[in-house]
Amino acid sequence: MKKKVEHGVLLHHNGSITCLEFYGNTHLLSGAEDGLICVWNIKKWECQQTFKAHKGHVSSLSIHPSGKLALSVGTDKTLRTWNLVDGRSAFIKNIKQNAQIVQWSPSGEKYVVVMQDRGDVYKLETASIIGTINNPKRISSIHFITDTLLAVAGDEDIIRLYDTDSQKSVCEYKAHETRVKSLHSFEYEGCHIIVSSSSDGYVKMWKIDLDKLDTAPTLLCEVSTSARLTCLSVWLPRVSDNKAKKTPEATTEKETKCPKKKVEAPKEQTENSDAEQEGETEVVHKKRKLSEKKKLKKKKPNKD
Repeated sequence: MKKKVEHGVLLHHNGSITCLEFYGNTHLLSGAEDGLICVWNIKKWECQQTFKAHKGHVSSLSIHPSGKLALSVGTDKTLRTWNLVDGRSAFIKNIKQNAQIVQWSPSGEKYVVVMQDRGDVYKLETASIIGTINNPKRISSIHFITDTLLAVAGDEDIIRLYDTDSQKSVCEYKAHETRVKSLHSFEYEGCHIIVSSSSDGYVKMWKIDLDKLDTAPTLLCEVSTSARLTCLSVWLPRVSDNKAKKTPEATTEKETKCPKKKVEAPKEQTENSDAEQEGETEVVHKKRKLSEKKKLKKKKPNKD
């Protein structure tokens, strides 16, 4: 992202890609119209595993925060749980309608399955529905803010915040001029931020005060893209930037705090070294005297 360089193209599916989700910086999961889910190794950019996930299209998938499980929904009216450690199907649940969205909560203790204007909240331990969220319009995007707070956007200009425990709307506000197409949420310096995109071409950022959910979120900024937006993804470079900033600061502090000094050897060491040098010179002199005596012996006396 920093260098704006394209890595290449991954080819494996036989149909249009319908959903993508990264897990950290190691793996990527992709679902497509061919009913397959592929697990990609990001470091090698190769397909490690392929699941025949659904008889129809794969509509949506979501990776558990632990990276050990994944959920998927498709046009065959099934909700499937995948064991990513063993690379096999762990559980299949038949649902009455085709689901469009599935998403884990931040803790992974619950998940939401969206069908048209309804969102069923499931508990992981029992794999059963603990409540249903009914939205006035068809739901186009959802995103967990916390484990108990869910942002929902539909075919309208309003964003609603639902309590997943009571399944009731705790706040709603007009976010755009036309229908909201996509949502994303993240936490930055203790603040919860919602990013929304709409068919009106605007991308907006909203700050949520969890202590004042009865009031509308604060609009932080907005930008007009002059395009009909259909999806949204957020890149947070602060982690890499902080690492890059720390290294020069650390070096400058070391240089200022620890100036270069001439290292002087201790007196004991210098005395020892002088004695050693004197000893070495005496040995050299003795060797020279012996060599001279040998030369004199080798010389024969002159005969008169």
